[in-house]
Formats: sequence, C-alpha cells, structure tokens
Amino acid sequence: MTTPPLFSGFDGLMNLSHREGVDIRPTLLRVLADLYVQTSTHSEQEARQFVELTSRLIDQVDDATRAAVRARLAVYPATPAAVLQLLGLKPSVPEQRAPFAREIPAPLLPETVAAPEPARTDRETPLQMASKLSMQPKDAAEISGLFFGAASSERALILHNLSETPLKASPRVPALRAQRSIEALEMAAFVADVENFTLELGETLILPWKIATQVVNDPTGEPLACAAKALGMPSPVYQRVLLFLKPEIGTSVQTVYRLSRLYDVLKQQSALIMLAAWRGSTMMTTRAKYRPALYDDERNRARPATAQTRTTPQPASGVAAPRTTSSQNSGR
Repeated sequence: MTTPPLFSGFDGLMNLSHREGVDIRPTLLRVLADLYVQTSTHSEQEARQFVELTSRLIDQVDDATRAAVRARLAVYPATPAAVLQLLGLKPSVPEQRAPFAREIPAPLLPETVAAPEPARTDRETPLQMASKLSMQPKDAAEISGLFFGAASSERALILHNLSETPLKASPRVPALRAQRSIEALEMAAFVADVENFTLELGETLILPWKIATQVVNDPTGEPLACAAKALGMPSPVYQRVLLFLKPEIGTSVQTVYRLSRLYDVLKQQSALIMLAAWRGSTMMTTRAKYRPALYDDERNRARPATAQTRTTPQPASGVAAPRTTSSQNSGR
C-alpha cells in the first residue's frame, strides 16, 4: 500500500497557478504549511514531499505570505531542516541534559550539638516582598507614563527589571475566564476586528477604554505583548494575533520575531505588575479630575455681595403719569 500524497492534486493546482491572471501560490503555501503542522509526526516520505513542494513556492510568494509561513513553521518542532534553511531559520538543537553539579557534602556535627539555624538576611527575595508593597496611584502613573514614553529597547529593559522589584502585582485572571477571552481575542484577530479585540481585552483585564486602546494601538507592540502575557495567552496564539490583527505588524518579519522573542522571555510577574500600574494610573487621573468638596466650599468661594439701595424709577419726560382712581372720582 502506498502512502497517499500529503497534498493531493497539488501538481494540477501548480499548473493552474502558472496561467496568466491567476496566482494562487501564496494560498497554496499557506494551506500546505497548515496541513503539515496539524500532525505531530511525519514519515520520511511525507517530510521529503513537504520539502519538495515548499521549496518550489517559498521564493515565488510575497513577503507577507513568507513571513506568515515562517512564523507558523518556526514554532513547529518537526519542521524539516531544509525548509528552515530556506526560510532563514536555525534548526532547533535537540534537548541536552545539563550535567548535575557536585553534591555538597553535609558538615559533620556532633549528635549532641544541634545544627545552627540558617542566618536570616535583611534582604528578602522579591517574591516575598511583593505582597507587602502596594503600588500608590502616583507611582503607578509614573511607571505607566515612563513605559509608554520609552523606546522599544527601553521598554524591554523596564519589563525585565519589573520582575525584580518588590511591587505588588495584579491577581491573575481566573483560568476559565482567561480561556474564553483568549478564544474571543484570537477570533477577533483573524478578522482584523480591532474594536472588538480592544473591548474584550479591556473587559478581561479590567482596563478602561482609553488604556486598552493605547495598549492595542501602540505602534511598536510591547504593550500588547505585556497584556497578552498578563492574560496567560499561549505563545502560538500570540504569534497568530500578531500576524492577523494589524497588517503593519504582521507584514514585518523583523517586528514579528522581535515581539515573539520578547514574549517568550517576558515573565508573567512583570506583566502583572505593569497591569497594576495601568490600573493605578487610571485611579490617579480620576482623583485629579474629581476633587472632594467640603460642605462650606461654596460659601467660602462666593464673593461678598455689596449692599445696594433700590431706587424708584422716575417716569420719562413728556409722558403723562397714569391717572389714579382718586383723581377720577374727584373729577366727576
């Protein structure tokens, strides 16, 4: 029994793609990559056929298609090395076990002498102090403003350093709510529905519309990576969101890979701390807009009124005064 071809009818479709006015090679390459990554393992014949078919299409498609296929196959562990080389990717090195360190011998202590208690250090780890230092609204506004006003490299450094700070992070989104939100966000990204994507992200992370819009519409993409990491979005889903949500990001291979690398090394603790800063900055803006008033504020702010004498208006010259009832009676 012969193994059925991986993509039946491919030769006929290739002949159709060479006709004038019909170019289905980008679609063929995308479909071929999607079919290949649906199975975790492949036979040698399937891998050889996949290499043969993709090598005929990679150099003949546009940059956007090549970038989408490249991002899809980069995270797939069974991608053939020849295809990775054609896409400019490095083959993944098989996992190697790191050598174990030498076992530290335990100190010899007399049975009658109790082992000394470990010395307590004055400095505690960031995770131990994280629950002690809540972020004030003013500090949160400064951190949020510093992050949005920084360049791409500076933003990555800020997120990296946040994990070492003793600031209190926002609580994680419940797993069931996060899963439903991730599915809704992925569907909105596939159809490039930025408005519904922003609405769903803001409702799940409890962010106001202004902050959520600023996160989604940021041109460099680091705030969106931070929000997705705080939500717990898997890396493959985040990469698909990058490719389909906004064309200015999905068509740039360099931007997609830069944000993908940032997302892989970003810690969720840092993302949750930044989420707390975004929420706190909103509280700072609300406090500045609505100042509490006292009961006698209006009285103290009012100007003292000057006493004015009321004068009786005089009739204008040349106008006869109205006749009273008494004058009418006396004339009769």
